[in-house]
Order: sequence, then C-alpha cells, then structure tokens
Amino acid sequence: MIPALIKKCVDARDRGDTFIEAWGTGSASREFLYVEDAARGIVLAAERYDGRDPINLGVGSEITIRDLTELIVRLTGFAGEIRWDPTKPDGQPRRALDTSRAREAFGFSAGTAFEDGLRATIDWYQKSRGASS
Repeated sequence: MIPALIKKCVDARDRGDTFIEAWGTGSASREFLYVEDAARGIVLAAERYDGRDPINLGVGSEITIRDLTELIVRLTGFAGEIRWDPTKPDGQPRRALDTSRAREAFGFSAGTAFEDGLRATIDWYQKSRGASS
C-alpha cells in the first residue's frame, strides 16, 4: 500500500495533476514496520529466541489510511486534492499486532518513528527513479 501511494503521489506531482483518487473512506487502520527495524528484529530473534511459538514484529500502533495518505501527500510535495471513492472497499477495518512477546523474548521494539521511516522511503524512491524532491 505505501509503495503504491508514494508512486501515485510522486507521479501526480510530477505531471501537475490536480487530484489523486484513493479507495474507500480512509477509515481503516494499519500497522507498518520500517524495513530496518524488521531486519534488526529478525537478527535479534535468530540470536536470542529459541522458542517454538510465533512472535510478531511490529510497532504496536496503527495509522488510518486517511492519515497515511495525507502524510504521504505532504511528504512528497503533491499539492493537489485527495478524492476518496467510498464505492471502493476499505478492506479489513483494523490490522494491528500484539508485539509484547518480541519485547519480552528478545528485547525487540521498533526504533524508527513512522514519519522518519516514511520520509526515508520516499527519499529512496525519488532517488532511485532520478526525481528530485
């Protein structure tokens, strides 16, 4: 979802579009983990966890799709409008994890603030495609 929204906003910004379309109402919420935190969590689990039970890696907090989209719009510099299409599905209302076992079993907690990770991802995307921010 995040890569598609970043691409949509950057492309719209570069074309000078006046709006982007977003599916649903934006009310559903999701939890996102920055890739470097995920990699660190996997290494910690490999080094310190010898149990059999699955353990969730996550941040322990959610963001609505509406807030996520508005944040990506702001961070990409897209100046247009977001047009929500409520005839399209919102999907599952919530997707969040209980991350307490990771903290207890091997000391993992995410360290990257959501906006910082999102900004780094957007910067990487723009550099990888040769665009300026």
